[in-house]
Amino acid sequence: MNANLYALFRSRFPHDLDDCWIETADAHYYSWRDLERGSAKIANLLANLNLPAGSRIAAHVEKSPEALMLYLATVRAGFVYLPLNTAYRAAEMSYFIDDAAPAVLVCAPENFGWISQIAFKSGTGHVFTLDEPRNGRNSGSLLVRAAHLSDEFNTVHRDTDDLAAILYTSGTTGRSKGAMLSHGNLAANIKVLHEAWHWQAGDVLLHALPLFHIHGLFVAAHGALMNGSKMIFLSKFESTAVLHQLPRCTIFMGVPTYYVRLLSDANFDRSICEKIRLFVSGSAPLLSETFEDFKQRTGHTILERYGMSETGMLTSNPYQGERKAGTVGPALPGVSVRVVTAEGTHCAVDEIGDIQVKGPNVFQGYWQMPEKTAEEFTSDGYFKTGDVGRIDSEGFISIVGRSKDLIISGGYNVYPKEIESVIDELPGVLESAVIGIAHPDFGEAVTAVVVPRDGSSIAEANIIATLKEKIANFKVPKRVYVVEELPRNTMGKVQKNLLREKFSSS
Repeated sequence: MNANLYALFRSRFPHDLDDCWIETADAHYYSWRDLERGSAKIANLLANLNLPAGSRIAAHVEKSPEALMLYLATVRAGFVYLPLNTAYRAAEMSYFIDDAAPAVLVCAPENFGWISQIAFKSGTGHVFTLDEPRNGRNSGSLLVRAAHLSDEFNTVHRDTDDLAAILYTSGTTGRSKGAMLSHGNLAANIKVLHEAWHWQAGDVLLHALPLFHIHGLFVAAHGALMNGSKMIFLSKFESTAVLHQLPRCTIFMGVPTYYVRLLSDANFDRSICEKIRLFVSGSAPLLSETFEDFKQRTGHTILERYGMSETGMLTSNPYQGERKAGTVGPALPGVSVRVVTAEGTHCAVDEIGDIQVKGPNVFQGYWQMPEKTAEEFTSDGYFKTGDVGRIDSEGFISIVGRSKDLIISGGYNVYPKEIESVIDELPGVLESAVIGIAHPDFGEAVTAVVVPRDGSSIAEANIIATLKEKIANFKVPKRVYVVEELPRNTMGKVQKNLLREKFSSS
């Protein structure tokens, strides 16, 4: 049996291939037949390059239907897809290209000059622009070169453990690592999500996420492909565009920032969400306040889930039944999640410990890092996520933070999320981030960085005094800094490493 992921998706295409696959914000339509024929042409181009087996095809391109087609063509041709954040600049691109050694790199026309220099210097044999530059000059882009090739292609046979993609971790601390995901990993995960989230006939996905990340590519786009569902494709998240399209859709997936921005728009109300049956949030923690405000405004309860580049989705609040604010739900079917102490023993109910996972969705290891891969797995095959959390009596999991963010102050373990939850409830506070700063007496000093609500004034002394009444003294921040906003990466995660750098000398 061919385990190629594209073969799975092809089996789920609608009966009528002329049905709409993607509709763009400017009303361009792509049919499922366009996908089948277009991916065949690109796959033929890649096959004609006579690349070695397992070659990486790197993509540093803006979101578009053609970019998604490139991904599917890469998988269909049996090669390994390497999506790269379009925000990456020269130094970052040099690292990724040197490390992954792609045989082909596809970029936007405006970046061809500097990216091609890096790529050719690193030994990449082929560099293409995805499409033509806006000035209309023919550069021999990938799409132009593929246009005259056959629109038929026999999907290459792949086994379950053969690689389909490499996703580089965000690298907010230390060297970024390439997570190797197989056809089997990706197929197992999307099959489980298809059932868990009750994808059904007639579903339409509003896709506003980037395509270089697991959320937008392997959760959202894969979900629509697995269900044979139409996608309305937005090049990026903009509240006005999302509000315009929501009444035509049944599913929306976003990061918490998206939901905060929708709530800040006075035009966002229940009438806009009448057809929506599922709002999903992930990639960063969803504040309980956002969860409750969204429910009151729309009548919908956001479904929060938990996953990572190395594993795909691991847990999900239930489609049917209570969705608990502040939790990411129980483990998905087929996934085993456990919380253990530093000594490796199982934690009791609600006891905080290290989260470890196991399942067919868990990656094959880190690219060219066998020693690091071995370090991150236990002797009985569980992957150490690096996250810290707890499991309640009903099996719902709460993420407390990252183990690397654990603060050890005066010999006590301090979990930032616990303190952030208390600070975020204080009057005038919009959100907060708690970090550890080197301290001569305590080893690390608990430090809070707080964003005030519009029009609110926050005093450091008042926050510290209030916290002393609510939490143990060793958890109370030694300093509180007030800022206009917290630094975030493209998926909305707070970059605590930047905060530590900024305030370490204060």
